[in-house]
Amino acid sequence: MFYYLSGTVAHIAPFLAVIDCGGVGYACKTTNYTLGTIQKGEQAKLFTYLSVKEDAVDLYGFSTQEELNLFQLLLSVSGVGPKAALSILSSSTPSNLALSIITGDVKTLTAAQGVGKKIAQRIVLELKDKLAKEQGVSFESASPLPAAGTVIPEDKAGEAGAALAVLGYSQSEINKALRGIDMASLTLEEVIKQALARMMK
Repeated sequence: MFYYLSGTVAHIAPFLAVIDCGGVGYACKTTNYTLGTIQKGEQAKLFTYLSVKEDAVDLYGFSTQEELNLFQLLLSVSGVGPKAALSILSSSTPSNLALSIITGDVKTLTAAQGVGKKIAQRIVLELKDKLAKEQGVSFESASPLPAAGTVIPEDKAGEAGAALAVLGYSQSEINKALRGIDMASLTLEEVIKQALARMMK
């Protein structure tokens, strides 16, 4: 129903941002990450997700499409509701969270309040499968084509590509963003951050 809200930040509270759009204040449940990107009294644009249940209608807002994509992916996991998804997204940046899912880093996921080891393991298992089936991405298929004369460690390229795919980027966008990055001297997290910086320009 709502794709995004664009207006003035009227109020900020823990896990909540109110966006004034033409005199109407929309209360958006959100993450610490998004709250860190907006300021009261300034203009903001939040990508939204509307949750409609028998006893409640809640609006969720995120500063980037990538964070919204991760929120929706987390909701697709059995046993993960909006509250847990917000907690998980609030415990890390979208890129670090995607990296944790791809690499099976359960410890990072359990750092989120209310998320136990079993739920974290389920998130890794179900999102890896979902990624492979729906987006056709695996560590092997996600390896980008190297630039001429560049040797790229395929395992690192594949994991970086898969992490970016979790964030909703297409294979062509991933290939372009990763091309030419010096993967041999960078950590996986640094590779992903450089690629994200290129795609956000």
